[in-house]
Amino acid sequence: MARDLIARNRRARRDYAIEEIYEAGIALRGSEVKSLRAHRASLDESYARVKDGEVWLFGAHIAPYGPSGGYGHDPERPRRLLLHKREIARLIGKAGQAGYTLIPLSLYFNDRGYAKVELALARGQTKVDKRRKIIQEEEERRAREALKRFR
Repeated sequence: MARDLIARNRRARRDYAIEEIYEAGIALRGSEVKSLRAHRASLDESYARVKDGEVWLFGAHIAPYGPSGGYGHDPERPRRLLLHKREIARLIGKAGQAGYTLIPLSLYFNDRGYAKVELALARGQTKVDKRRKIIQEEEERRAREALKRFR
């Protein structure tokens, strides 16, 4: 699966405990696609929400495409995400629970040239959870280093 990565939400995996990951298409305008091909997008501060039986992406910034002149797009407009009905039904059930949110992890073009969003159903982490995760990663790293020394 070849992917042309456009943007990544670097803070998502640090600030949230990810439980499920979905791949969603994204409804775009022509100037938005051109801008994405130039890798001019950001997922910082973006999130998704289920609204009226559809999933929408809010806060994603796709920079205006210069050559489009005055006929471009609004960089911060909400964009509809394309998922199967059963996936949307599952998200309605899960995301409606307290503590869960939908976070975009990455934005990319798949091998067929379609823009896709990697969407995660996540639960926010507390500072204590983050510290535990750091300690656990350090212990695993030390164990790997110890094994390398004894080989």
